Amino acid sequence: METKYIFVTGGVTSSLGKGIISASLAKLLQARGFNVTIQKFDPYINIDPGTLNPYEHGECYVTVDGHEADLDLGHYERFINVETTRANNITTGRIYQNVIEKERHGDYLGKTVQIIPHITDEIKRNVKLLGTKNKYDFVITEIGGTVGDIESHPFLESVRQLKWELGKNCLVVHLTYVPYIAAAKELKTKPTQHSVKHLQEAGVQPDILVLRTEHELTADVRRKVALFCNVEPKAVFQSIDVPSVFEVPLKMQEQGLDSVVLEKVGVEVGPTPELAPWRSFLNRIYNATEKVKIGLVGKYVELPDAYKSINEALFQAATYNDRKLDLVFIHSEKLNEGNAEELLSNLDGIVVAPGFGNRGIEGKFVALKYGREHNLPTFGICLGMQCMVIEFARNVLGYSDANSTEMDEKTTHNVIDLMEEQKSVSNYGGTMRLGAYECDLLPESKAAKAYGATHIKERHRHRFEFNSDYRNEFEKAGMKCVGENPDTHLVEVVEIPELKWYIGTQYHPEYTSTVLKPNPLFVDFVKAAINK
Repeated sequence: METKYIFVTGGVTSSLGKGIISASLAKLLQARGFNVTIQKFDPYINIDPGTLNPYEHGECYVTVDGHEADLDLGHYERFINVETTRANNITTGRIYQNVIEKERHGDYLGKTVQIIPHITDEIKRNVKLLGTKNKYDFVITEIGGTVGDIESHPFLESVRQLKWELGKNCLVVHLTYVPYIAAAKELKTKPTQHSVKHLQEAGVQPDILVLRTEHELTADVRRKVALFCNVEPKAVFQSIDVPSVFEVPLKMQEQGLDSVVLEKVGVEVGPTPELAPWRSFLNRIYNATEKVKIGLVGKYVELPDAYKSINEALFQAATYNDRKLDLVFIHSEKLNEGNAEELLSNLDGIVVAPGFGNRGIEGKFVALKYGREHNLPTFGICLGMQCMVIEFARNVLGYSDANSTEMDEKTTHNVIDLMEEQKSVSNYGGTMRLGAYECDLLPESKAAKAYGATHIKERHRHRFEFNSDYRNEFEKAGMKCVGENPDTHLVEVVEIPELKWYIGTQYHPEYTSTVLKPNPLFVDFVKAAINK
């Protein structure tokens, strides 16, 4: 069949959950046997979010092909278990960069380069790229930002043009907010009406409305919205608060969102899928009674989205171990030798988070020393793994000034050092070791036993690495290098076999953990935490 294109836009306010609605719809269509992918268009001018502070946009997600992307791509992969690539996340910056490069190259034959048609043509080319190149049945495109934002206008104009060009093969799902005024005890639809009006002013008529709400919407409210917004009553859906975002696909299925989508694009609806594995996962969430308490040590813990994929990987691992996750965020700047016992002693396990820079680094050393000395299951990820190495060098090998050259260029014991290919890098955007790389694990290692394999592939995002000049010293003292890249021999995994579970990975295993296929290293870590 011809590729169908679905656009998901948002109005009234940001953070309504466009990504979750997009991922839920994709899940429902995928369950019907369709080949589905999702892409995100972000209206900011950064080429990608790789250089953005996590306080701005939460975590930076990394795709399998090494693209630094918006965290919504993590939602997409966790829901539909399909790998995303550079083509799944486009920013305004990348659109303009492509157009300017073409103009410099002379591709426009001397014409004046304008928003219409040149910018909009480039947007449309990127929208259709996934459908034409990969032959997907459905391409769902989430437009970031809110209707009415000046930054979003070129994207909405492109959607307007595509609706005309693609006809029945294109539809628009618009997500808005219906607030509840407590004093009046009333739900108010006016913000939704204004939001749709903004969309219509851009020449786009939504085909389906999803109304975000904290209170159940009556049939009268839905009919009113349908009447004022030129949408069929059966195409108005509510997205009410639920205990878990993983319930959203089921709530959308109950209301028939996927059925209406299929009707509108002229595809036979067919029987409703059972979603049995998904329901089984939800049952495990709600049937778990005992807790597992994990401490996440990092410098962005006041903003949980900064560690979104780690949080989700831990949640999935706890669920598959039939436990409720009790995740405690511990600010590494506030952790020291004086309060370590108080903050860490009641935990079942510790995760030391990735990151960049010197801030909060000493608190990570404190957490790792505590975990090592108290035989508490401990997991270091990327910078967390590097901190494991530094702490061990200082307190076991006796190199009191051991450090990473990222933190101290003059250290005499550079146990973590800049990767050779990074030494000539001057631009920071997209220049790290990024994407999926192979790793060979020692068969007798805890990591290999967790994976059930000795050859794995995981995603990276780093500039610094374990300095192999120190490898023999570390191994003699009890910290083993149990995983390495087969081509570069870069150390990927360290562990202390004498301890119950003390493992550090240079890569980011959280990026490959999905709802129906949790990352085995996280599952094994949580299992060790339960058994401690």
